[in-house]
Amino acid sequence: MAFCALIHHFYPDAFDFDELDPKNRRHNFTLAFRVADERGGVMPLLDVEDMVVMKKPDWKCVFTYVQSLYKRYKNE
Repeated sequence: MAFCALIHHFYPDAFDFDELDPKNRRHNFTLAFRVADERGGVMPLLDVEDMVVMKKPDWKCVFTYVQSLYKRYKNE
C-alpha cells in the first residue's frame, strides 16, 4: 500500500486509491510498479512475486527502488 500511496500522490488520476484492498498485495505491487514505469519512467527494479512471497523482502532492493523513485520525484 505504501508504494501505491506514493505513486498515487504524483498520479492521482491513475487509479482510485480508496478502492485498493490492502490484502490484495499482488495487485497493489503490480499497479504501483506499472504506473511508476509507464507514467514516471521508473523501471520496476522489484519483482512482484518476490514481494508477495517473501515475508521480508531484501531491504537493499527495496531501498534501491525507493532511491529511484526519490531521484525521479524529488523536485516535483
